[in-house]
Amino acid sequence: MNFIYNLSNVLQKISLRLFANWQVVGRENVPEVGPLIIVANHQSNFDPALLAPSIPRRIRFLAKDSIFQGPAIARWFLKEYGAFPLNRSGVDVRAHRWAIDQLRHDGVIAIFPEGTRSQSGMKKAHIGVTRLALTTQATIQPVGITGTERFGTWMRVFNPTGRLTVTIGQPFVLPVIEGRPDKAVLESLTDMIMNKIADLLPLEYQGIYRDKGSDETDGYFAKDKSTA
Repeated sequence: MNFIYNLSNVLQKISLRLFANWQVVGRENVPEVGPLIIVANHQSNFDPALLAPSIPRRIRFLAKDSIFQGPAIARWFLKEYGAFPLNRSGVDVRAHRWAIDQLRHDGVIAIFPEGTRSQSGMKKAHIGVTRLALTTQATIQPVGITGTERFGTWMRVFNPTGRLTVTIGQPFVLPVIEGRPDKAVLESLTDMIMNKIADLLPLEYQGIYRDKGSDETDGYFAKDKSTA
């Protein structure tokens, strides 16, 4: 099942090295084992293809269900690559259960909490990623992506150009919440997650999370990666 994923990563690395100024910062921050939720800003359909060769672990993705409506060969490829359809119009219980199952087997899930691409700076994130993190107590890995905002189509996997940077931050975990957290708590925790991503980005990429910072939460959320 990993053949398509591994082959795609090899080919993507070749295209990145040929056509782009590709840089990965903080690769050593990725825990080698254990359940992991990768959270990143989202600017282009190319972002998953950039994350995969940049992260030194096998990633699976939650992807909008509309991309699974193409030809059968495309659906097969997406499945083999590690994508699972997500209905963004409401709470997708099936996708949530799939993600939980992956994490309970020490898998790695990549999520773009904004839910849609934003080429002009970060948008308000959805609380789904926080629900998933609280349910599984999986480690969260913040990642900042720059340079893909110019890419209008996934076809740029064949010709990624320009300066592309993936900055991987320190992993952390959310605190254990007693009882069922209300919406205000979920939104507050989600903002803290997004601030961790924003801290990895230049100011012009931070959008609504600009200048909010997360220094005051570092002690509360910090996790020694050696214990991940």
